[in-house]
Amino acid sequence: MTAYSPPYRDMLFVINELFGLEKINHLEPYQEVTSDILSAVLEEAGRFSREVLSPINQKGDQEGAVIRDGKVTTAMGFREAYRSFVEAGWNGLTGPTGYGGQGLPLLLGAAVEEMWHSSNMAFTLCPLLTRGAIEAIHYAGSQALKEKYLPAMVSGRWAGTMNLTEPQAGSDLSSVKTKAVPDGVGYRIFGQKIFITYGDHDFTENIIHLVLARLPDAPPGVKGLSLFVVPKVLVDTGGQLGKTNDIRTVSLEHKLGIHGSPTCVLAYGDGEGAYGEILGEPNRGLELMFVMMNAARFSVGVQGLALAEKAYQEASGYAHNRIQGIPVGMTSPVPIVHHPDVRRMLASMKSRVEACRVLAYYGGLMLDLAHAEENVAKRQRAQERSDLLTPIVKGFCTEMGVNVASEALQVFGGMGYIEETGAAQTMRDARITTIYEGTTGIQANDLLGRKLIRDQGAGVMALLEEIKSSLAIHANTDALKPLADTLSDVVKGVESATWHLMRESTTRPATAFGAAVPYLHLMGWLVTAWLMLESAGLADANKGAGEAGEIFYRTKWATVNYFFRHELPKYKVFQEQVCNGGETLMALDPQWL
Repeated sequence: MTAYSPPYRDMLFVINELFGLEKINHLEPYQEVTSDILSAVLEEAGRFSREVLSPINQKGDQEGAVIRDGKVTTAMGFREAYRSFVEAGWNGLTGPTGYGGQGLPLLLGAAVEEMWHSSNMAFTLCPLLTRGAIEAIHYAGSQALKEKYLPAMVSGRWAGTMNLTEPQAGSDLSSVKTKAVPDGVGYRIFGQKIFITYGDHDFTENIIHLVLARLPDAPPGVKGLSLFVVPKVLVDTGGQLGKTNDIRTVSLEHKLGIHGSPTCVLAYGDGEGAYGEILGEPNRGLELMFVMMNAARFSVGVQGLALAEKAYQEASGYAHNRIQGIPVGMTSPVPIVHHPDVRRMLASMKSRVEACRVLAYYGGLMLDLAHAEENVAKRQRAQERSDLLTPIVKGFCTEMGVNVASEALQVFGGMGYIEETGAAQTMRDARITTIYEGTTGIQANDLLGRKLIRDQGAGVMALLEEIKSSLAIHANTDALKPLADTLSDVVKGVESATWHLMRESTTRPATAFGAAVPYLHLMGWLVTAWLMLESAGLADANKGAGEAGEIFYRTKWATVNYFFRHELPKYKVFQEQVCNGGETLMALDPQWL
């Protein structure tokens, strides 16, 4: 099995050279983030990934979490790894400084999180959910609520979860039935939640659940949902733990992958009701939950990238060591990496991984600017770009993660289909990323409905204008002009598809939304191609930067060229589906399917 090796050089290239730390470290919250600090954090996070998380990844898959007498025990080594994680201060890396966090930018946080997910996704889901809960409480909580919960959550002493789904209410949250009954002090929660990641575990002394529920006088549908902070163990005003709350872990889900992560069914209110405190205003729970959900969606996009990187490393390591067959033009057996089709698969995987990395980190950069930019107009533009990018990062990167993991299995051949190599686990783990925190279809509907139609295409057109400005510069460079010309065709295709959907949405909305997923893929290819072109420009300018540097930049140049010639042409399929596929889709009666 190939040991995971953090791709430091490419991470530093994207952060330092492609985007530039100067874009954020002039802002007040990030002024201490220098290149030296960036390198030091990445190296230490990489060491933790290699030495602590990666060695227990397969063990977590084989053992899984178990439940006995209503108590959940995680796989061997997970609890000890979490203790080391917290003691090293990793849980508060991007957390609010006022409550013990380090307040580092998401541009850096995305790279660190990529390493953790590559080395052990099942483990990393716990701090991922905690960070989302921290963000929601920090955004909407009263000062008393923040002081009561955030210090222990930011430090990692307590964990957090997100409770949306119920047996009768999957993605349709209008069907949520969990009740919240006022008791004069707070609220009593009654109901059942399913699919709760790390809903119970043995990492921490307390777990803070964020629960969607309905007040007695709530209006029907999603407008009647409120959000409640419901601790596993009750907390007094001084932050001390009291008795266990009325919450019961009913069972653990039996899953395709991420076996090391306990996914729980939780029952609230078997007795007097689980005590909870309202977060924000009544009947605005879904709005607040989306603060947490959007943070999770970005992180799941990083998961897609991380598992694609892991799958690529596994396949590349195997291909360089497995000797089988005599490739065309050779006279003796050599490692299979020399077979043209294996080389094609590895090149495809490598180029997709690097494309997803620039997309995901760009999403992190926009989130940082939306949070910290002092200029109001610039901050608003960053927020609008971040809103547009979130469904693309989540949807496109996770779909690529599944694709790369599947291709890696093909490189392994039959050896990939057995568990010892680890390739099968990577594929099984990757498969969930396109589903939870909103399926690819839900991301696409969000992109089309909330990010395109609602603002009449303004956000997409602003992005296209920025890309056109880049093209005008690169078209004057001989080496980059062929790539720029190709991207220009993609821009035209996206413009055509965008206006087509805008028209269709007013007259035939079902047809428009039938093309939402192809449109998300089309946008993913557009943004990644733009950022890969920018990468090629840097590679072309630095090809002579010393022997080691020259190898990196030559490799980057070759990878971008492969991406443009072999991968990017797929955009045409999605453009065709958007612009001309509606009639054939709607001609299929649901009874025929």
